[in-house]
Amino acid sequence: MIRLGPAGSGGLGNIEGVKAVKKKGLNAMEIEFTYGVRMPDGTASAIGKEASRLGILLSVHAPYYINLASSEKEKVSASRKRILESAQKADLMGAECVVFHAGFYQGRSEKEVYKIIKDEVTRLLNTIKKNKWNVELALETTGKKSQFGKLDELLRLHDETGSSLCVDFAHLLARDGKIDYKNVFDKLEKLKNIHAHFSGIEFTEKGEKRHRITSQKDLTPLLGEIVKRSVSITIINESPDPFKDSLKTKKLLEKIKKPTRARLSVP
Repeated sequence: MIRLGPAGSGGLGNIEGVKAVKKKGLNAMEIEFTYGVRMPDGTASAIGKEASRLGILLSVHAPYYINLASSEKEKVSASRKRILESAQKADLMGAECVVFHAGFYQGRSEKEVYKIIKDEVTRLLNTIKKNKWNVELALETTGKKSQFGKLDELLRLHDETGSSLCVDFAHLLARDGKIDYKNVFDKLEKLKNIHAHFSGIEFTEKGEKRHRITSQKDLTPLLGEIVKRSVSITIINESPDPFKDSLKTKKLLEKIKKPTRARLSVP
């Protein structure tokens, strides 16, 4: 199944945002805790009930101020707290996963930072299990070369800890300056369902600079590979206009599917 929806409510508020997602014919939405988790439990439960009633799959993006690999203990402790607060609210909402950027290399080797983050993720997963929260931790592929979050790192972490991942295709493009969708999806074959982000993106040799409006040129190779492989995937759009661009994705997806159906029906 392919699910599409926006990052955030477009300023409508989360309950009205969920209703707008349904009205527009979309079926997913990511709740954004951009600057902190300040949502009352009752609100989280109400959002979850409305999303369930309307058949909208929810996910949560934890605050951006997270660095599990910081050399400062206070920052690591604060990062853990933000992730766990996000997980608790996500559980109340019935959200599928909590997405977050895990940390930075800060001049250290990839091997050293991988071990630090693996230990932290294991600790977080144990706390989530202890609290019986039904939610996955999805570490996101990152768009800057200074950040932990290469696809291969996150797939290895998935294998070794049971954590999930969020594949941000725009970040992969920004990080490497190019993207081979066939190669990426070959690596993702082990995943039953993929949680993903997408948008247009502007980048330099150092990686991601800013998200931009999603063009048909951006979308066509990604959607073509998804349709060809019959991938089960949720795509959250993070462009400056995520509702409009999610609808653009839906229309282009239907257009790509039509010739595929026609070929399959030929005797």
